[in-house]
Amino acid sequence: MISGQLDAVIPMLCVTLAGLVVLLAEAFRGRDERMPIGGLAIIGLLGAGAATMLLWDSGAEDSFGVVSADKFGLFVNLILVVVGLLTVIFSSQTIERDKLPAGEYYAVMLFAIVGMMLMGQATDLLVIFLALETMSIAVYILTGMRRDQQQSTEAAFKYFLLGAFASSFFLYGIAFLYGVTGTTNIDAMSTKIAAQAMSANPMILLGVGLLIVGFAFKIAAVPFHMWSPDAYEGAPTVVTGFMSTGVKAAAVAAFVRVFLKGLDPLILDWAPVLWWIAAATMIVGTVVGVAQTSVKRMLAYSSIAHGGYILAGLIAGNEAGKAAILFYLAAYALTNMGAFGVIALLGTRERANDDLRDYAGLWHSHPGLATLMTFFLLSLGGFPPTAGFVAKWYVFSAVIGATETGSIDTAAATGGYTLAIIGLLSSVVSVFFYLRIVVMMYMTDRDARPVPPPVPAIAMAGLIISLIGVLYLGVLPTRLIDFAQASISTIF
Repeated sequence: MISGQLDAVIPMLCVTLAGLVVLLAEAFRGRDERMPIGGLAIIGLLGAGAATMLLWDSGAEDSFGVVSADKFGLFVNLILVVVGLLTVIFSSQTIERDKLPAGEYYAVMLFAIVGMMLMGQATDLLVIFLALETMSIAVYILTGMRRDQQQSTEAAFKYFLLGAFASSFFLYGIAFLYGVTGTTNIDAMSTKIAAQAMSANPMILLGVGLLIVGFAFKIAAVPFHMWSPDAYEGAPTVVTGFMSTGVKAAAVAAFVRVFLKGLDPLILDWAPVLWWIAAATMIVGTVVGVAQTSVKRMLAYSSIAHGGYILAGLIAGNEAGKAAILFYLAAYALTNMGAFGVIALLGTRERANDDLRDYAGLWHSHPGLATLMTFFLLSLGGFPPTAGFVAKWYVFSAVIGATETGSIDTAAATGGYTLAIIGLLSSVVSVFFYLRIVVMMYMTDRDARPVPPPVPAIAMAGLIISLIGVLYLGVLPTRLIDFAQASISTIF
C-alpha cells in the first residue's frame, strides 16, 4: 500500500536526487573541470521521464496524500522533462562563456523542475502554494545567476519583488476559500461549493479573484505581465527559455486543475473575468511586441500573447479545450526552447547578440542556425506544417465548438466567436515581427558586427531534436492529441 502511494512522487524524487548529486559533485570536483555535471542532470531527468512513462502505462493513478499520479499530471511531467533536457543541452556553452558555477546552476534548475512537477500533480491548494514557491525561488536565483552583470541582478530583484506580491495574493485567496469551504483539497472544495450553492458568497468570489491574480502573474497575463520583458531580457538566454516554457507549463497545469475542477461550479462567475484577461493578453502581447528591437524582449511579449491563447482554451471549458491546452503547452515548449536556444548560441560574453540587427546576414555565416530559427519562428507565428499551427487551430476550434454546441454556457455568454476572432487577428499581426527576423537573416547584408561563435555539436543536436518535434507535431499531431485527451479524462 505504501509502495503504491510512493509511486506518485518517484519522478520528483529522481529529479531531487539528481539535484543533490549535482551539488555533491560540484563540492568534490575541485579543479577537475572535466566532471560531467550536466550529464548527471540528464540522467536524473531521464530517470524521471522513465518513471513517468511507467506510471502512465500502469494506469494505477496512485496518490501520495495530496499528490496524484493521474495522467494529467504525468503529461505535464513529460513536458517538463523535455524542457529540462533541452535546457541542460543548451546550457553548457552559456556556463562556460559566462563562467557560471555549473553545480549551483544545474542544481537550482533541477529543484525548480521539482517545484514545477509538484504544481502539476498537487491536489491541494496549500501544496500548490509550496510548489509555487519552490519553483519561484529557484527561478529568481537563475535569473540573477550572472551576479557580475547589473542587468541580470536588476531583473532578478524586480522579479522577486513582484513575485512576492503575487504569492501573497495567491495565499490570501487560499485563506478566503478555506474560510468559506473549510478545506483546501481541490476535490472536496468542488463538492462543497456545488452542494451548498456558494456562488453568491462574496468571500468565495474574493478568494477566486485573488487566485486569478496569483496564477495570471505566473503565466504573464495582462495586466500582471510587466515583470516578464525585464526578467526575460536580464536573465541568461537559456534561463529565459526555461522560464518561458517550464514556468508557464507548471502554472497553467495548476490553473487548469484548480479552476476546471475545484472551482468548476463557479465557472459562470470567473469565466467572464478570464475572457477579458485572455483578450487583453493576446492584444497587448502582440501589439507591444511589434515595437521591440530586442529579440529577447520580442519573444517575451510573444510569450505573453501565447499565454492568452492558452487561457482561451481554459475559457472554452469543454473536453477539446482542456486537451488543447496540454497540446499547446507541448508544442510551445519545443518551439520556444528551440528559438531561445538559437539566441543563446549566438551570444558571446561581450555581447548578447539579441538585437534585431545582429541577425542580419545570418544565413551567410550560420546557415544551419538561420534555417532552424526560421522554422521556430514560423511555428510561433502559426504557419503550417508546424506544431504552432495545429496548437492554435486546436484552441480556436475548441472555443468555437463550445459556443456552437452550447455545452459550456460560459463560452456562449462571454463571446466565444469574438475571442476566437481576437486570437486569429492577433496571430496574424504577430506574423510581422516573426517574419521581420527572417527577412533580416536572409535578405539583409551583415554590417561590421563580429561573426557569432561556432555552435557546439551537442547544442546543434538539441536544436535538431526540437525541430523534429515541431515538424512531427505539425504533420502528425493525432497521437499527442490522443494522449492529451486521455490525460484530461482522468481528472475531469
